[in-house]
Amino acid sequence: MGSPGSPPPGPASGVGDGLGAPREDSAEDLYENAPCGYLSTAMDGTIVKINATLLGWLARDRDEVVGRRRFTDLLTVGGKLYHETHFAPLLQMQGEVGGVALELKTARGDRLPVLVTSKVKTGPDGEPLLIRTVVFDAHDRRSYETELLRARQEAEDAREAAEKATALVETERVRLQQLSTTLQTTLLPPDLPPVPGVEVAADYHVASVDEVGGDFYDLFRLSGDAWGFFLGDVCGKGVIAAATTSLIRYTLRATAPHVGSLPAILENLNNVLNQRYGSDLRYCTIVFGVLVPDTSGPGYSVTLASGGHPPALLLGADGKARYLPTPGGQFIGVLAQVDIATTTIRMGPGDTLLLYTDGLTEAHTIRPDRYGEEALLDFAAALAPTSAPVLVEAVSSLLDGFGDGVTDDAAILALSIPADGPKPPSS
Repeated sequence: MGSPGSPPPGPASGVGDGLGAPREDSAEDLYENAPCGYLSTAMDGTIVKINATLLGWLARDRDEVVGRRRFTDLLTVGGKLYHETHFAPLLQMQGEVGGVALELKTARGDRLPVLVTSKVKTGPDGEPLLIRTVVFDAHDRRSYETELLRARQEAEDAREAAEKATALVETERVRLQQLSTTLQTTLLPPDLPPVPGVEVAADYHVASVDEVGGDFYDLFRLSGDAWGFFLGDVCGKGVIAAATTSLIRYTLRATAPHVGSLPAILENLNNVLNQRYGSDLRYCTIVFGVLVPDTSGPGYSVTLASGGHPPALLLGADGKARYLPTPGGQFIGVLAQVDIATTTIRMGPGDTLLLYTDGLTEAHTIRPDRYGEEALLDFAAALAPTSAPVLVEAVSSLLDGFGDGVTDDAAILALSIPADGPKPPSS
């Protein structure tokens, strides 16, 4: 990760995955008014620099903070204890710590839940000079987790009541189904945002209405003309899987625009899951992509990073279909360090990209065999060339045709470039 005042390369730079800042932003403005908090401290914790965003969250003036307070002075009592016993020792040993949940206290006495990432800057001789810290507002995530826990308690209470009152079992079962459906719906984006020059479609096929699944997907703007999208699958089912899904979506949305590379995005997610769940081992498979307009001609550059997820499928304008393998990618949340595989392609007019979870390829057909990736490749080749809406509708119909053979939820997300081509990005 670069220094807090350094903007990432622009989307049209052709460097990395195209995570860029709007051209009109200055480095100072990006630092001071970033959507996250930045601060730098001396090695003893004394604050030497802090941006306007974080000062606003704390309701404090720069003069009363810089040179007068330490980072721990901004934390609650519990936050100070955790910082001294866990955060600071890890930072000293590793040189950086990412995605740690803490609470700040504002000048008004309010508590502000945040995600904190810190890194030690060293000099040419290797001696530590200062600590740079990024702070993300986690208020919405904390509220959502509280709501999920409340919903979990309601579901458990409802199940106990149903067991005691057999006459109301069917009524309670329907209510629980509605609750599960509501929870599942809240885990997915209600509507995918429009991307200029790109057709986007998605669907979620529920295998059982009695349990919340752990499949997820999302699409959102990163910066400038760059768009991020991801699709994945959390291990297990139920409310805990739903809470994990919520944590993953929030973490990716909050940190992706500020992380310098696709592997770093998934490495940060891996750290968050390990720190949150530890030996409880809540993990996921995921594929994360970045879509950037290609200034060399009509089309888009797409970079994909995979953490143990089935390969994406490209349906070409030439009528052929092929997988985009990212070999070696590891599950996210299992190991302390992960190897993230990436691949980059160019999508031109008439090309369509399909992402899916293994609920599709592991569905059982009339025979006791899995549907499998080979059958999906043949199915896609018969459709190519096509568009995202047509492809998603066809795959949804395929899943419906499997009936009870679908034993796991299946999420699908497709992006396509219209055959007549996207409009070139404005200069």
